[in-house]
Amino acid sequence: MRQVWRVAWYRFRATFGRRRGGYIAIVVLIGLTGGIALGSIAGARRTQSSYSKFLASTNPSDMTVSLFNSYGGTVPELKAKIARLPEVKRVTSVYLPQIAFANANGTPDVRIASTVFMIASPDGEFRGQDRLGVVHGRMARPSDANEAVMNASAARQVGVHVGEVMHLGLFTSHTSPARLRFNVKLVGIVVFNNQVVQDDIDAAYGFVVLTPALLREATRVAPSAVSPAGNGLQLDHGARDVSTVERELVGLFPRGAAYEFHATGPVVTQVESAIKPESIALGAFGVIAALVALMITAQAVSRQLRSADDDRQMLRALGASPAVTTADGLIGVIGSIVAGSLLAVAVAVALSALTPLGPVKAVYTDSGVAFDRSVLGLGFAGLVLVLSAFAFVIAYRHAPHRLARRGQLIRARGSRAARAAANAGVPTPAVTGIRFAFEPGTGRAAVPVRSALVGTMLAVALVVATLTFASGLRTLVSHPPLYGWNWDYMINPSQAVPPPTLKLLDHDHDVAAWSGVQYTVADINGQSIPVLLAPPRSTVSEPILTGHGLDANNQIVIGATTLASLHEHVGDTVVVSYGKPADAPAYVPPTRLKIVGTATFPAVGFDSFVADHTSMGTGALLPTDLQPEAFRKAQQGPDPLLNGPDLVFVRLRVGVNATAGRADLQRIADVTDKDLNADPKAAGNNVTIVPVQRPAQIVNYRTVGGAPILLATGLAVGAIFALALTLMTSVRRRRRDLALLKTLGFTRRQLAATVASQASIVALLGAVVGVPVGIVAGRSLWTRFARDISAVPKPTVPTLSVAIVAIGALVLANLVAAIPARQAARTPSAVLLHEE
Repeated sequence: MRQVWRVAWYRFRATFGRRRGGYIAIVVLIGLTGGIALGSIAGARRTQSSYSKFLASTNPSDMTVSLFNSYGGTVPELKAKIARLPEVKRVTSVYLPQIAFANANGTPDVRIASTVFMIASPDGEFRGQDRLGVVHGRMARPSDANEAVMNASAARQVGVHVGEVMHLGLFTSHTSPARLRFNVKLVGIVVFNNQVVQDDIDAAYGFVVLTPALLREATRVAPSAVSPAGNGLQLDHGARDVSTVERELVGLFPRGAAYEFHATGPVVTQVESAIKPESIALGAFGVIAALVALMITAQAVSRQLRSADDDRQMLRALGASPAVTTADGLIGVIGSIVAGSLLAVAVAVALSALTPLGPVKAVYTDSGVAFDRSVLGLGFAGLVLVLSAFAFVIAYRHAPHRLARRGQLIRARGSRAARAAANAGVPTPAVTGIRFAFEPGTGRAAVPVRSALVGTMLAVALVVATLTFASGLRTLVSHPPLYGWNWDYMINPSQAVPPPTLKLLDHDHDVAAWSGVQYTVADINGQSIPVLLAPPRSTVSEPILTGHGLDANNQIVIGATTLASLHEHVGDTVVVSYGKPADAPAYVPPTRLKIVGTATFPAVGFDSFVADHTSMGTGALLPTDLQPEAFRKAQQGPDPLLNGPDLVFVRLRVGVNATAGRADLQRIADVTDKDLNADPKAAGNNVTIVPVQRPAQIVNYRTVGGAPILLATGLAVGAIFALALTLMTSVRRRRRDLALLKTLGFTRRQLAATVASQASIVALLGAVVGVPVGIVAGRSLWTRFARDISAVPKPTVPTLSVAIVAIGALVLANLVAAIPARQAARTPSAVLLHEE
């Protein structure tokens, strides 16, 4: 064996000069296509993990808690009591000073007071804990009372930019002039670690983060104008302690206290599901690019090895052993594979600077190039091993002693399709093209037709699968019922929807159905979960994914994501409660309910910038009668106009124009507002008509809608390139066959038709096999993806796009065949036949 490789090494050095072009082609092909594949797969991993990595860099709280009424003691006392809870590791405070934008006359600007909030922390929140991500500019200096930062939503609503000065004032009432005025410079636009991806509800709120210096000044001037907004809690065991701490906090708060909890864990799940399509698209592109890289490179390796068939025949004639003829040329090819694989790793590392994709990129802490050891190491090994093994197989199969043994069999082999076409009277150029498409040939005329056919089928299937997946994504984004908004509009009151409004809905001809629901946060198996309460068999309800909706008062429907966090299944039971016995009658004792189904929930909730709310797979649907009669009576106020449901979902009749339906509902809202303003006890309340509220996933999916199309385009380009390469190789290797045909009377047009027929057969087979396979694969992938994100799985097939792919494959194949066809038409018959 040692002697064999010594001869192979000698032959490599002796033939390197005339074979180096092929070696360089292998290196470049592997380096570029393999590098794109590895870079895409590594980028997909980096994208999917980007939010977790960013969140970890901010030293996040595991949960936040807000208390909206007086604790009965000082805020430091409350913070100290929370810190003494056994599971709590660290507590920070956030304050809400009565600071607002000031008009020129010194009065507060109330236009955005309900949606833009001034917050500040004296003990490291937003700096040491829950550190802000800076998108533009810089963080404000803690010791400077004249600097501030805000998030993009606040900047958009206020209409300011980094570097501009904002005029603020400290107010003790909405009518009195400012007790203290500030000229504060906006020095940065920031992102909160739990607001990287926001739904339409959360995005409505903006925040201005003031410095500790300004907070101290405001507290000194008017202590009563500075109230607590919340506390950030870091727990000993992270998310595992959230449920326990929530129960402990409920026991800690005074009777009748209004509070809200917000856990960080669900935010992570929500953001990761929002960026999942980007990582899937990138990963799928990488896998497909890897297949294309292997396919194209395998053809190049095959051409390089088989180009030396004459040399190996000569070596055999001179007495070389089968091992020597098999090894001839392998050193150069394997060296090229290794060099190309190293180049692919380098290209992948360079491409990593473009990732992660998606909303996290603007605040990603570890930007620049990255080296993913797992992907790049396994990818390098895979390229080397797979392509080297292929090279060994090709070298062995085409060694002279093997060809001599198989020669008679190979000569006897023909194409049944070509024979069938000839018997059917198909023109001779077409029959010849069919033969070229299916018959690999022998010796120097051998062409890798199988890989060309399989590669084309695979490429068409992958393009169609990608377009089908993209069609499912577009359908999801454009059809709100698929992500929980199973109605047209929602009536959202400032306090409650008045009963007269419900009567107007009953008699409105544009309204097909409506359902009123209560909204709150309940304890389910020890976890604080946002819930909707509605009567069983409501006419307008969330879309059910599995099982069925509420049919009885002892049942519950849960979001798929929430169900997974509870570690329960449909058919199991859960314990639901609200509050504690001391809060009675505002108390729901532990009640066991049967899980009868899962649903995708809409993004709805109270106008709160802290509380969790339902969204796609998050939340639960409970029967209204779960609340005891005493509970419901306690919730009712003295004014009957304010004793209605928290929200009303309205579905319009089929055929009612959306604009006309909105105008009709707005008329009802105007009548309701007029009634409320006429009632002294209800004055100041109102109702609003709310259109579709998109969850965070849908908000982000809208920004990546073109990614699958780019992926499909890349696949199509790769398929065209591979087909062109195969056709050019076929023409070059079958020059003698073409010259013979020309001698036998084939015109230039007939030779061109032969090559076009070959290309058409390859493309036609690719479409016939690839289109149905791609549709099935795309629908299956979309269904699995939709279920994973808790959306209604409704796969769609883009019929027009698929038809364009099928027809386009045929047209492009013939366009690509034009150059090889001209080459075939110019084949120098006399010279080539003289060489024979």
